Amino acid sequence: MSSARKVTGSARSVWRSAPKQRRQTWRLTAGSTVVGLAVAAGAVATAGPWDSGQRTAERSRAAAQGRTGGEHHAGPVLSAAPVLAPLGGPVRDGNAHGVTPPAPQALADALTPLLDDPSLGTLRTASVVDVATGRELFGSRPDRAATPASTVKLATAAAALSALGPDHRVETRVVEGARRSGPPEIVLVGGGDPTLTARASQANPDESAPDPSPDQPASLRTLADDTARTLKQRGTAEVRLAYDATAFSGPLQHPIGPNENIATISPLMADEGRLDATDHGPAPRTADPAATAAQTFAGLLRDRGIKITEAPAAAKAPTGPTRLAAVRSLPVASMVERMLTNSDNDIAESLARLTALGTGEPASFEGAHKAVRKTLTTLGLPLTGAVFEDGSGLDRDDRVTARLLSRILVLAAAPDHPELRPILTGLPVASFTGTLRDRYTDRASGAGAVRAKTGTLTGVNTLAGTVVDTNGRLLAFAFMSTAAPDGPTAQSTLDHLATTLTTCTCH
Repeated sequence: MSSARKVTGSARSVWRSAPKQRRQTWRLTAGSTVVGLAVAAGAVATAGPWDSGQRTAERSRAAAQGRTGGEHHAGPVLSAAPVLAPLGGPVRDGNAHGVTPPAPQALADALTPLLDDPSLGTLRTASVVDVATGRELFGSRPDRAATPASTVKLATAAAALSALGPDHRVETRVVEGARRSGPPEIVLVGGGDPTLTARASQANPDESAPDPSPDQPASLRTLADDTARTLKQRGTAEVRLAYDATAFSGPLQHPIGPNENIATISPLMADEGRLDATDHGPAPRTADPAATAAQTFAGLLRDRGIKITEAPAAAKAPTGPTRLAAVRSLPVASMVERMLTNSDNDIAESLARLTALGTGEPASFEGAHKAVRKTLTTLGLPLTGAVFEDGSGLDRDDRVTARLLSRILVLAAAPDHPELRPILTGLPVASFTGTLRDRYTDRASGAGAVRAKTGTLTGVNTLAGTVVDTNGRLLAFAFMSTAAPDGPTAQSTLDHLATTLTTCTCH
């Protein structure tokens, strides 16, 4: 085993043994060369501690725990600037006043042979940008729109963060229902929180804490506690339960049809509509997440001494109702990070619809398309040929350019757009977190150094993210391929392209 692999294994052990809260504080650092491994023993970069994620199409299940690492190069070890160093000005290498970006021709000489590899299929596009200056250093048909697969989630993320704000939270409420004879009616109202859970918190399995941690998803159990308490204070021990899932409109089934990688899209769902005990990866899903969530909530109320007189029924909550209880979601920033790290399709589709609501559009596929495009236009991003048929990238009719993807990443690092920073912090780390966990295992030079969003459908392979080069310069990149004859081979070639950015002495 090489020394790099030995240190990488040690770094992974340190990471896995660290408390979850400590791991959460480590996610904003990354470097080039051996620094990734050195930092792993102390304060290491990760892209998120979450346990959710879908899609077999990504060819790797989301990581339940993050890991970090680095790389080993022959020759001298360089001091690496933090990944976000360019946000405050030029990257410095400790031995000079500043560093220069790669030379475009040298970069082209290194990347073109790889991009011409037949494993990438018939359409290959690319864009590499120096983050500090915004200058595109390499481009190969960068304005040619192609199917992005899950890298379209970068666009969804940028739109949601810009339109809603990183601190925005979504409420799931219980309100008074329609007044009629018999027991009073209460209505469970879904607001579009895709991270709502009905499971006991791992941090508080006995539910002894009075309030949930602010960095934990909203809980139906907490909502049931508060609802039962309010009802008992009113002297009410028997109610009819209805549920309102009207916040989203239009077709609720994704065009790919029933699928274990995404639930029916609903503003009211618990645990992403999963029918098993998993919290990440493909899983059987309920056909009606809202009804299932309401049935679960009814059971939780019964456990707390409230009698439910009949099966929950769909209903529209009255206008201006009296609120009995509410729980608030994770902030949008956390949802974005989780979505990108694990390529979570359910979060992506919900964020697209929440963006639509935030911009005055209907919360449907069509409304989300308009909202995302309108918001990205306001951000000044290049939208040549862009089509956003969904928010997750499962739709093959989506189209974006490599230049759009790289520019989103550059904008996320801009000092005047701090609201977009979760796009960078949510990127999976090569060989260690999320959808890149099982990639770069045979590329020590890329492990821990490449942070990127993956995109994979049959015949479609994309990769877009950031690296720090050998001179300490932060680069944003996007590589896209269509009609690849073999998915794993195409992924390996894309990984080689990104790794080349970290090792190329192109200055």
